[in-house]
Amino acid sequence: MPSMLTLIHSSVIARPNKAALVWKESSEGSAYQHMTYSELWTSVQQFAYALQAAGVREGSKVAILSTNCPAWTISDLGIMACGAVTVPIYPTVTPQQVHYILQNADVEVVLVENELQAHKVQEAATEQLHTIVCFHPNEQSVGAGVLTFDEMLARGAALMAEQGPLRTWENVQGDDLATIVHTSGTTGNPKGVMLTHRNLVDNAQYTLQYVPIHAEDVTLSYLPLSHIFERTCGQFGMLMSGATITFAESLAKIQQNLLEVKPTVMTSVPRLFEKIYDGVMKNVSESPKLRQSLFHFALKIGREHLARPTAKTKLLHPLLDRLVFHKVRERMGGNIRLLISGGAALSPTVGEFLKVIGLNVCEGYGMTESSPVIACNPANDLRVGTVGPPLKNLEIKIAPDGELCVRGSSVMAGYYKDEEATRQTIDEEGFLKTGDIAELVDGHIRIVERKKNILVLATGKNIAPFPIESSLALSPYISQAVLIGDKRKFVTALLVPDFDTLKQWAASHGVAYSSMEELVAHPKVHHLYQGEIHHQLSGFASFEQPKKFKILAQDLSMDSGQLTATLKVRTHILFTHYKDEIEAMYAEETKSAAAM
Repeated sequence: MPSMLTLIHSSVIARPNKAALVWKESSEGSAYQHMTYSELWTSVQQFAYALQAAGVREGSKVAILSTNCPAWTISDLGIMACGAVTVPIYPTVTPQQVHYILQNADVEVVLVENELQAHKVQEAATEQLHTIVCFHPNEQSVGAGVLTFDEMLARGAALMAEQGPLRTWENVQGDDLATIVHTSGTTGNPKGVMLTHRNLVDNAQYTLQYVPIHAEDVTLSYLPLSHIFERTCGQFGMLMSGATITFAESLAKIQQNLLEVKPTVMTSVPRLFEKIYDGVMKNVSESPKLRQSLFHFALKIGREHLARPTAKTKLLHPLLDRLVFHKVRERMGGNIRLLISGGAALSPTVGEFLKVIGLNVCEGYGMTESSPVIACNPANDLRVGTVGPPLKNLEIKIAPDGELCVRGSSVMAGYYKDEEATRQTIDEEGFLKTGDIAELVDGHIRIVERKKNILVLATGKNIAPFPIESSLALSPYISQAVLIGDKRKFVTALLVPDFDTLKQWAASHGVAYSSMEELVAHPKVHHLYQGEIHHQLSGFASFEQPKKFKILAQDLSMDSGQLTATLKVRTHILFTHYKDEIEAMYAEETKSAAAM
């Protein structure tokens, strides 16, 4: 069984002079830099030599604490080339969380992005940690005991000149541990998921059967490489295929980078696609009536053409596509042929919309414990509302309670130093319990809801929050919605406004305010959102619709701990932050019950 390194080395041999990594330096106005596959492999060998000189051996744990950049990829492959184990850490985590992961994974070396992260690691240092390496030092000195990435490469280059090409990577086998990836910790301390080279290789190879990547493809990498979705699909899958990875400068510059890079494929979480949908619909609503009519007519013809092409749609669809939808695609660079969505569920409304306008989204599904892809919509058979068939190396079953279970070569080796948690997650037959309620529709998997997210009302009614939350988020005034109601008599909701749209509405309706708190508490705003809830949820049962709601005065954020790095809501933290507001929505009901 080949290791991940063997497959990437094949791309190096086949395309030594092709651009592997592309990026901009941090200085304003800088041009894009390129690193060929041959140069990438040389840097990987040099860094591996330097790690070995620093005491890294087969099985050693080396952490990376950085945003995406060429040094991240070089380091990841260099760690593996030593036979060592990569431990990615999200750059947004606190020193306390860093300490937990370093301790839990027995990390000996940490690679950090800058001095800020170096200080965080120094604060969180454990006994076994002996080396810190900084990718991008802001000054000549990064502090005592901290090496720079350039110093490491220089040391490795000298050793390579002396000893010849690195050979230790050739000894790495498929069943060797490649990485320990910690879960997002939405319900407590994160667990270290052990993934082998076989896990990663099989997951990437079988995913590529559904989502083919070509050597000519260019991707824009913006999701954190510390998440296994981006690392397997956006890094390993691309490099195995000989494609080019371009690193986005930042989240704030994605729109600019899309126009510059003109990617052909891209991995993303649904939030980006939702923003595209919201942006287009907002622009349409503000356009002249004639343009609005043309857009909605184009959508109608597009839906009809996808469902069942007729002579009418064959004539009109290409014309309307050039007049209307081409402009939307141009905002994403104009060359996108394939989008890969993962990390969370994609609203069927958004998925259908993107398909109609010519942006093909292969929605997939998985979890860290499965390396991560379990299922994916094939590029030639996109079925909106499903996450596609399971990968061909995986076997699935639906448990009596509806839980999806999966077994196969990309399922983890277990949780690091936690045999009890492993036994609870992988049953005696080797099936991984996903924690998701699912259905099979003509061989395609449809995810209903997380088991733990199902709301069981005090009345006995069961509610799946995702469809309701997704429908609410389609309102131009609602950025996010979180349903509440487990063990309660009725459903309530926390609503995060689309603040720009709400401010514009306030200005046009004469609503004065001095703070966001004052704006969201205004009676006219409350009336607006009441109407939006009624409009967006008209198709849902009355018991599924929020009886009361609270409009939040600020976005949910990773810094506050309310969101994971893939923008999933940590509901237990959110509910703690807004405990008083939540209880206030139920207080009147509680008083009435007490009076009886």
